[in-house]
Parts: sequence; structure tokens; C-alpha cells
Amino acid sequence: MSIPVDVADLAKALTDFGAGYLLTSSAEGRVKAVTVEPGVEDGVVVVPGPGKGSTANIAVNPDVTLLFPPREHHGFTLLVDGTATVEGGPDGTARITPATAVLHRPASHADGPAAGACGQDCRSIDG
Repeated sequence: MSIPVDVADLAKALTDFGAGYLLTSSAEGRVKAVTVEPGVEDGVVVVPGPGKGSTANIAVNPDVTLLFPPREHHGFTLLVDGTATVEGGPDGTARITPATAVLHRPASHADGPAAGACGQDCRSIDG
């Protein structure tokens, strides 16, 4: 089961999650995952200090995914796909322009908590 999240509502959606993972891939296609605690500024996801490996991957392949696991058993995972740039060199800050965001969990986990305040049938995160 997947519920689209309006990227304009991403900052609010992130408040339901803790740390997540930035997934990047090298020129050879090797995936790297690092733990991150990003913020959102003017619709852009800001990841301070993702590390030299991640910034090197972004330089050769700017397509990234952010994955935020559920806090509760059978809860929703937040997945955000976007395009990243790095400011400040190899130890700098990644800035991710989100393209899509979705709350996801397998149908077999439907006994878990509802998605945010809007329930399982919502199309975006709202108040």
C-alpha cells in the first residue's frame, strides 16, 4: 500500500519520523546508505555532512533516495526520491530537491497505525 505525499508537505511528514537513510549510488552502481537527520528549507531537503563517500556518489549520480523507517510496528516507511547537489566540498551539505514522496508499507501490515492524521485513504499529509 502506497500513499503519495505532496512534496510541499514534506517538512510536516518528516516530523513523524526520526533519523533516516540517504541512499546514493556510485558510478559502478554500488549503493551506499548513511544515517541522516535532515531538515527542510524552502522545499529542499538539507542533509548536513553526509560524508565523503556519499558526496562523491552525488557528484557522479545526483539521483538519490531518502528512506525513513517506521517508528511503530507495521507503520509506514517514508520514501523520498530526488536530485542532490553538494555545497561546501566533500564534507559539505547535500541539498536534495524532492521529485516524489510516498508513505509505503506492505498490504500485509494494514493492521498497523494509520498514516498521519489523515488515515489510510489520504492522498497527502495534512493537519
